[in-house]
Amino acid sequence: MHLDRLNILNFKNITEANIEFSRSINALVGLNGAGKTNIIEAVYYLSMCKSSMGLSDRGSVRHNSDFFVLEGGYTDGRERNCSVTCTYTAKGSRKVLKYNGKECERLSEHVGRIPIVIVSPADAFLVSDAADERRRYLNAFISQLDTEYLKAIIHYNSVLAERNKLLKNSDPRIVNELLDTYDMQLIAHGEVVNAKRREYIEMLIPSLEKYYRTLCDDREEVSLTYSSELNERPFEELLAGARQRDSICQFTTTGVHRDDMVMRIGDLPLKKYGSQGQQKSFLIALKLAQYDIVRRVTGEKPILLLDDVFDKLDSGRVARLMDIVNGEEFGQIFVSDCNLRRLVDILDRTGREYAAYHIDCGNITKTSSDKL
Repeated sequence: MHLDRLNILNFKNITEANIEFSRSINALVGLNGAGKTNIIEAVYYLSMCKSSMGLSDRGSVRHNSDFFVLEGGYTDGRERNCSVTCTYTAKGSRKVLKYNGKECERLSEHVGRIPIVIVSPADAFLVSDAADERRRYLNAFISQLDTEYLKAIIHYNSVLAERNKLLKNSDPRIVNELLDTYDMQLIAHGEVVNAKRREYIEMLIPSLEKYYRTLCDDREEVSLTYSSELNERPFEELLAGARQRDSICQFTTTGVHRDDMVMRIGDLPLKKYGSQGQQKSFLIALKLAQYDIVRRVTGEKPILLLDDVFDKLDSGRVARLMDIVNGEEFGQIFVSDCNLRRLVDILDRTGREYAAYHIDCGNITKTSSDKL
């Protein structure tokens, strides 16, 4: 999949931009705060209908504006063209997604059409923050590939919210009458979510281990495991056993909304014992493993976004990363960096064609590498 052109209006600090991209590597260069990540975000928005950083739609509208428009023209692996337009209007908080000019009734219909994988500084939260960040990552990853999963997680979260609202009801008769109904729905959707997460994490593990070994030059080993209460006992048993506790706490204390991914370096927790370079290498390997799976499942090479990826990596790991993404398995790449000379040197060493763009205060200029 290739993004051939991108039109932006009132998005973040970008007033207006019309950009044509290379099908190979696109280098986005500029100072911190210039707008490099905003271009990355715009590309991500057109695939996933939301910010990669968890920002609200309103937070992505340019200051003193009340709407934004993103429009992209794509070519897939079979040389078929398509267009995607995302429009958000602050008044009424209305977001509209059009694919080839036709409005999608639900935004979820579009997820997966334009496969994409992003590596960014925000990935650090997958290691440092609570389990909900890792679940959010799993949801975004699997939803691109599996519509059954996407429907199940949407329904599960909706039922969970209603069940938690019910548990706050002071009348125990009303609570007991309705809990069985909510529990049946939670079980049906939760078991699908659990099975799919287990399946996709098992698919991730071999590629994750392979890429990490390459990045660290075989100096360490890492592991990834799926932690879920549903792996130990049937969901029905868990809910029945927790009902009294749920009533006291007034929220649902068991289920797939408590799942986690356990990351280790050697036999030790990555969060506590991994250096910054080791943690970043793990996360890059995880995203490259995700890329492998998306490519195999969809039959398309996803667009790869590498946002400020070289920070906290030594020169050896940077070189090995670029060797990996320079392989035939990878297609169009967007890479951003604030260090002009470093990025040019890295890309020149790949020997691969690339287009360079200088970003300054939201203004984007295509330029030659010798003028960066």
